[in-house]
Amino acid sequence: MNTQRIAVLGSTGSIGTQTLDVIARHPDRFEVFALSAARQVDLMLQQCARFRPTLAVMADDAAARLLASRLQAEGLPTRVLQGAGALEEVAAHPQVDAVMAAIVGAAGLASCLAAARAGKRLLLANKEALVVGGDVFLQAVREGGARLLPIDSEHSAIFQSLPEDPATWDARVDKIILTASGGPFRTWEPERLRDVIPDQACAHPNWVMGRKISVDSATMMNKALEVIEARYLFGLPPERLQVVIHPQSVIHSMVQYRDTSVVAQLGTPDMRVPIAYGLAWPERVASGAQPLDFSTLADMAFESLDSRGHRARFPGLQLAWDSLRAPSGTTAVLNASNEVAVEAFLAGRIRFDQIHALNLATLETVVPSRPASLVDLLALDTQARAAAMQAISRLT
Repeated sequence: MNTQRIAVLGSTGSIGTQTLDVIARHPDRFEVFALSAARQVDLMLQQCARFRPTLAVMADDAAARLLASRLQAEGLPTRVLQGAGALEEVAAHPQVDAVMAAIVGAAGLASCLAAARAGKRLLLANKEALVVGGDVFLQAVREGGARLLPIDSEHSAIFQSLPEDPATWDARVDKIILTASGGPFRTWEPERLRDVIPDQACAHPNWVMGRKISVDSATMMNKALEVIEARYLFGLPPERLQVVIHPQSVIHSMVQYRDTSVVAQLGTPDMRVPIAYGLAWPERVASGAQPLDFSTLADMAFESLDSRGHRARFPGLQLAWDSLRAPSGTTAVLNASNEVAVEAFLAGRIRFDQIHALNLATLETVVPSRPASLVDLLALDTQARAAAMQAISRLT
């Protein structure tokens, strides 16, 4: 059995640290070749001491210089690189077999494209590669011969529930059903949402996640982005993608076949399960997660989006289908606007219920032409962020 050399991009974040936890359980199968982080020098130093990667990438020069000096003081051999270009270099490095793409936001797009063009096994935990990259990213995957493996719990569940041959998906599958927990505000009256504070929005009932994705879960914009991602990953049209609310987060997603049979993937809400599946695919290895105990499992409930006022509570979810039916590039505009909106909410500049209003205003302002390259996508992202910032000034 050959050892896989892994580059973990975003190694100090939630997905990155859990990836390293799984890797540490299988030293005979996986070797850490490279790590990357933004500016968390202390944690990166600990990771370098534990895994001794060949390369470490930091986002800026000051963090890179500090890390390099501390590595030298500790007698550790890791070489430090800096900046976005270094991320692309690592993602495409000839000694890397697999790339865990766990950098949050559009900032991770360029390195995902580099890994795709280099034909890597690409473990995609970054929604934005598909939401922003769309057809440009898929073309890079095809041309590079990359193997794309979804790490989001929902998309991993769908992938595990689909037939092995993608060529049969359209003919055999009726629809894909993504499950959503409903987040911390599933039972709140919609009018209460204007008073939500960041700590409330970040208190997810089932998952431990970073603040940005926690807010997205609270608005259900995370599910909107996942619908878009599913459209590109699995090739089914938007009308064959469905969302149901499942508060227990035990069934991670489902596939309904033409004969009405439903195949689902179940598991504890622990991201190490899809991470381990992606790392070892098509085999399976221990993830470190606790198994389901069916003797103590609570009743599993499901709620339609048309029940209990969910559409009024989570208006942003419909933007997934709307943007998929709009001109190419609209999903990139939605993603950029939402990143700006969430950042503004966490900083106290807008109310929680204004996140959706800001996204709507940006979508009305920015009408994209068909992006055909990374340069086009980044220009569109910049344009959308500027429009979102202007919308904030009008809302406040």
